Amino acid sequence: MARAATTTDAFNAVAEPRRRQILDLLFAGELSVNELVGAIGVAQPLVSKHLRVLRQVGLVEVRDMGRQRMYRINGLQLRPIHDWLSNYEQWWSERFSRLDAVLEELKEAETREASPAETGSAAPGREQKEQSDERKDG
Repeated sequence: MARAATTTDAFNAVAEPRRRQILDLLFAGELSVNELVGAIGVAQPLVSKHLRVLRQVGLVEVRDMGRQRMYRINGLQLRPIHDWLSNYEQWWSERFSRLDAVLEELKEAETREASPAETGSAAPGREQKEQSDERKDG
C-alpha cells in the first residue's frame, strides 16, 4: 500500500516529529525561519522544507516583515486533529478516574495498615508511663 504524501492533510504533516516541534515552538507566537533554526538546531534548508509542508496543508501561515518571513500557527487547520483526539478524551478521562480511585484505595489501605501498628506501639508506652506515675504518687 502506498504511503500518503505528507502534503495531503494535517495528520500526515504532523506525523513527522520535527514538524510537531516546529508547531510547538510556533504555539508561543510568530517566529522567523532563523529563530526556528536556532531553537531546533538543524540546518535552515531542513526547517524551510518542513515549513513548506506545514504551509501546504494550511497548518502555518506566513507573512513578510521586511526581509524576514514570519510564521504562525493556523489554529483552524488543527481542528480535524483536535476533533479526532477529542474522541479519545473521554476514554482517557475514564481510565484516569479509575486509576485515581485505585490509588485512593491503596492509600486508604496503607493508612489502615499503618494505624494499628502505630497505635499498638504507642499504647503500651503510655500505659507503662501512667503505671510508673501512679507508683510514684502512691
